[in-house]
Amino acid sequence: MATQNGSPTDSKAPALNVLVQYIKDLSFENPNAPRSLGNHGGQPDVNIQINVNARPLPNEEFEVELKIDGSATVAGSTLFAFDLVYGGIFRVRNIPEQSLQPVVLIECPRLLFPFARQVVAEAVRGGGFPPLMIDPVDFAALYQQRMAVEAQRLSTAGQA
Repeated sequence: MATQNGSPTDSKAPALNVLVQYIKDLSFENPNAPRSLGNHGGQPDVNIQINVNARPLPNEEFEVELKIDGSATVAGSTLFAFDLVYGGIFRVRNIPEQSLQPVVLIECPRLLFPFARQVVAEAVRGGGFPPLMIDPVDFAALYQQRMAVEAQRLSTAGQA
């Protein structure tokens, strides 16, 4: 039995480790500045889309990407738009095969999200607006939606 941080560890115990996290791509647009920075007379309509992608790497590692796209508009005029791909490399050990996909597509983005949220907030603030604090995301629900869409696609393909 090995020790880690002074406590015993079981080499067969499930483990999820964040090895590195990073901004892979970041774009912020303020197309109507400086007009967009003044009083726009109302609450902006904020639209945010979040997607998760993952790909296996050697040595029980996965690259997980959290893609967040968003924009704010008032009366059809764009205040700002952003696009962030925030990634991380995770080592996943001793996870049963049937649990591997949910761990990678739910738990890994859950760990990345607070950092990606902060990047977005700072980019929006740097663009001259109040920081945009994205509400917490239910990655389990996103995963279930993704699996439902995939099941539908497979059943439709099987009928063709």
